[in-house]
Amino acid sequence: MRLAVLATMFAFATVLAAPALAQVSVGPVDQSKGTFEDKFRQFEGEDWPTPTDYRNASGAPGHRYWQQQVDYSIDVSLDEPTRTLTGKQVVTYTNNSPDALTYLWMLLDQQNYRRNSLAERTRTYTAATEVSVNEVLRVQRMQDWEGGFNDLKITGPDGADVPFNIVDSMLRLELPAPLKTGESYTFTVTFTLPMPETGIVGGRSGYECFTKAGEDGNCIFEAAQFFPRMAVYSDYEGWHNAQFLGSGEFTLEFGDYDVRITVPVDHQLAATGTLQNPEILTETQRARLEQARTADAPVYIVTAAEAAAAEASPARSGTRTWHFQADNVRDFAWASSRKFVWDAMGVVQTSATQANGAHPIVMAMSFYPKEARPLWDAYSTRAIAQTIRVYDQFAIPYPYPYAQSVNGPQGGMEYPMLTFNGQRPIVDENGRRTYTERAKNGLIGVVIHEVGHTYFPMVINSDERQWTWMDEGLNSFVQYQAQKLWDPNFPSRGEPRDIVEYMVSQDQVPIMTNSESVLQFGNNAYAKPATALVILRETILGRELFDRAFREYSHRWAFKRPTPYDFFRTMEESSGVDLDWFWRGWFYSTDHVDIALESVVRAQLQSTDPDARARLARERFAQAPTPTTVTNNAGIETVIERDPGARDFYNSTDQFTVTAQARRDQASADKKADEDRRRAQGFTDNIYRFTFRNVGGLVMPVIVKMTWDDGTTETVRVAAEVWRRNAQSVIWQYVSSKTLVSAELDPLWETADAVRANNYFPRRIDEQSFTLSAPPPPPANRMRDSDVEVSPDSTAVRDAPRPAARP
Repeated sequence: MRLAVLATMFAFATVLAAPALAQVSVGPVDQSKGTFEDKFRQFEGEDWPTPTDYRNASGAPGHRYWQQQVDYSIDVSLDEPTRTLTGKQVVTYTNNSPDALTYLWMLLDQQNYRRNSLAERTRTYTAATEVSVNEVLRVQRMQDWEGGFNDLKITGPDGADVPFNIVDSMLRLELPAPLKTGESYTFTVTFTLPMPETGIVGGRSGYECFTKAGEDGNCIFEAAQFFPRMAVYSDYEGWHNAQFLGSGEFTLEFGDYDVRITVPVDHQLAATGTLQNPEILTETQRARLEQARTADAPVYIVTAAEAAAAEASPARSGTRTWHFQADNVRDFAWASSRKFVWDAMGVVQTSATQANGAHPIVMAMSFYPKEARPLWDAYSTRAIAQTIRVYDQFAIPYPYPYAQSVNGPQGGMEYPMLTFNGQRPIVDENGRRTYTERAKNGLIGVVIHEVGHTYFPMVINSDERQWTWMDEGLNSFVQYQAQKLWDPNFPSRGEPRDIVEYMVSQDQVPIMTNSESVLQFGNNAYAKPATALVILRETILGRELFDRAFREYSHRWAFKRPTPYDFFRTMEESSGVDLDWFWRGWFYSTDHVDIALESVVRAQLQSTDPDARARLARERFAQAPTPTTVTNNAGIETVIERDPGARDFYNSTDQFTVTAQARRDQASADKKADEDRRRAQGFTDNIYRFTFRNVGGLVMPVIVKMTWDDGTTETVRVAAEVWRRNAQSVIWQYVSSKTLVSAELDPLWETADAVRANNYFPRRIDEQSFTLSAPPPPPANRMRDSDVEVSPDSTAVRDAPRPAARP
């Protein structure tokens, strides 16, 4: 059907809205001015880096991709009474870059505990007149305790001292000669490190001692960032030398680790890697571990009773050394305590197959004190298993033999094969440990999240100091999936309706903001990107396209270093969908979603029958109210009523009467009409035109639910490209033989639309609940009731005499 023909024949009648806008005559368009904003402008060649041989235009590693290799051999010992670590490490740095390096940079993240560190000197505070107890305790502790690496000494392969310079939280090591492509340099670092009391000074590792009244006096130690680590040298930035200020986490290189950890003889220890001296465990413990590999539920390796016995009689002397190896990891951490209960179970990886055809087994293990029971033994290891099963499907098979969860002072932090998680039960009025639903969900959620970080960024190794969302946001998205597959009602970051308040707030910055400049860290780095990906999967791409592209990204960049542009390009290239508009709106702007349904107009083709047109016009006229003047003149005799000579043919008919000439004119026009016009005149369906207005600025698909007069409903998903020529307001058309009763945008609340009230047509009354606020406090100088008296015949108040003082 020729749309041009139809367009000339529409007679619009408003059935659900005000009349359509009148046509306005305009002159020539001035191309240099106007309100046009191209929300679909391409990033390539403009905002994104130019593809190279190292990372190509499809979002995949290029044929010349490279990254450095750093291997560590570490000996570290814990002195429990002084809470101090003493360490020695041998580092082998292999230069795989095309550049000759004259120096190396190392990370000393623990230096942020120095009183004069950049992190301490730039701490900011609110204007509140209150201060928390924890902040006062921290200030007190920092006056008599100082963290950071001490006794640092670096020697080269010949034993000679290697000069170095510390710049806040980084150390520059001066190489004796340029390190060329393909060459390695080995050097030794010795150090001591006082461990922080995490609950007082904060941080991502440290110790917690149970020394309050009624507690056992023992401690849990969590060691992370405990050794000087090599900074990253990459193709897109060179040396990554952004200082550690507390938020931006740790961008690191992959390597092999050989680590010996010496702790008190009665401690149990969890660490990154595989235990190389299993004889350090008792025969019973080794047998339990073997049983746990094929168990359907967690098996105790160290029982609660055994841990309690160790707590009750701590060893006064003696140590033992645990030996671990871990290949192709980017970090190393460990935890040690005599308080640990230890349980484990094997998780069969159905998404992976070994050379012998068997599915690999990952040992999921949890370490926790009695204070964490009964919550931890019920849920921690099971949550690890759930993480592996779901993340394997969304990303890559879990690549390591162990996944561990440790309860201690750190609320939630991740390392290869090892995570620190802090949720615990409460003690009720009868002295029994129990837990709330919130604590249960909190533990399950934090374990899934932190173990999920093994995938993002421990394996898919993004730069989390620069782009925090690449590990927190991607991980929170898959965490959302794992939690919904645990319990469909699990409260989770990622629900579109839950991000609305943040997206209209004044504390919002673009997701692509550096981690140290983010105003609301949880919303910006976790919730908003996770929500964006949920919408991208469920509403825009669909699960099949999204899941394939997300797996493609994960496989491409496993054990490599992706940037945001590699993620964006891979998602587009693999799905076959141009998503620049989506990245621009959700990741580069602070626009929010608010699409209003401004009006709905119904159009039908005018009938060629003059009598039919007249009947329709008469019906519409009859529906209009009588003018007020006519109504108010009722009973007053008019001229045509009073004088017959003033009446003629037109007073006995009305404006809708069809004349013979009108019928002859139409018949003549019908004969002259071409075949297309005659065929078009038989079109009888309703043509509905919807006006959508983009109030929030973020272009999105428009989801329209239509309710018809026969009681049926129909939902149409209009792609975001509807906004490509006008990002502020568009008119969209839908044709149906049915009569529309009402319409609603985003009926399932899946696009994070901020204002529901303007999503309906006809408009609905906006239902709200008001809270009853407390009365304002009295002014500070208000007189007391005892100081005033009220006149019985008026409301005047005057000062009352004060009673005389008693002798």
